[in-house]
Amino acid sequence: MSRSVWAYSENEIVSNEIASAAAEVARASSAEAVVVEIGRTREGVRAPGGKLLLKGPPSPDVSPEVAAESLCRAAKELQPVAILVGATRTGREIASKLAAKLRIGCISEVAKLGSDGQSLTGERSVFAGRVVAKVGCPFPAVATVKVGSYPRSETASGAVQEKDVGVVGDAVRLVSREKKAAGAVDLKSAKVIVSAGRGVKKKEDLAMLEDLAAKMHGALGCSRPLSADLGWLPEEHHIGLTGVNVKPDLYLAIGISGQLQHVAGMKDSKVVASINTDKDAPMFQASDYGIVGDLYQVVPAIKKVLAART
Repeated sequence: MSRSVWAYSENEIVSNEIASAAAEVARASSAEAVVVEIGRTREGVRAPGGKLLLKGPPSPDVSPEVAAESLCRAAKELQPVAILVGATRTGREIASKLAAKLRIGCISEVAKLGSDGQSLTGERSVFAGRVVAKVGCPFPAVATVKVGSYPRSETASGAVQEKDVGVVGDAVRLVSREKKAAGAVDLKSAKVIVSAGRGVKKKEDLAMLEDLAAKMHGALGCSRPLSADLGWLPEEHHIGLTGVNVKPDLYLAIGISGQLQHVAGMKDSKVVASINTDKDAPMFQASDYGIVGDLYQVVPAIKKVLAART
């Protein structure tokens, strides 16, 4: 295999984003972008530059240890200049294990990847999004790519090459599997997001905001306390530095104080509007429009206006 940049993720949707990131690095480093699959190929994963199928593990649904070892064995022989992994929870573990096994550098949570032909470069947010740091690592390198920072590859896949990495031992034994209960929400692609914060007094009141989001053809999000602390919404709704990063056309923050970790997750929104009883709430500083008022009075008023226009 010629000089190459590998893209890998255990998540099918994220794989298509990482394929786009690999293509960008490959162009800058005169290399070929290759999507790596483990166990079997997945039809939904696009790979314009072709795929490398690692045979040995029975399926792509393997533990981080097995994935890292499989990638390590293949990389030692084929020597890609860079291996890009989606910065999911599992992806971060895979990347760190892989870099340690190969004894090479790893840059994390990066976007806007590039190369001077000799090293991998990228940008990542630090200090809760207030500063953008430019980081780099000489080839060969591993990187975790920030999810949502690249468009999903939609073009047809190229040829598939196979590489047998042998049987990979796993210290983890799968006992059972249960489907995770999660909200049917795709905040990354939502054009309008109505986001709830601690100003919401009780869980049942979220129905009012969910109805507002539906009337605006949008999705319901939330700040960290509502998902992590109170458990009112699944973690997929959590917007912030430790949650989902979004950039909708309209972000409506309702009862959210606006701490740095939350603002870091929605600062790229085109228009931001806020509703809060506290006129000094930090969220207003990150907003284009603001209403100082009780959400229990303002939200019904907004819904009334929307109803009159339909």
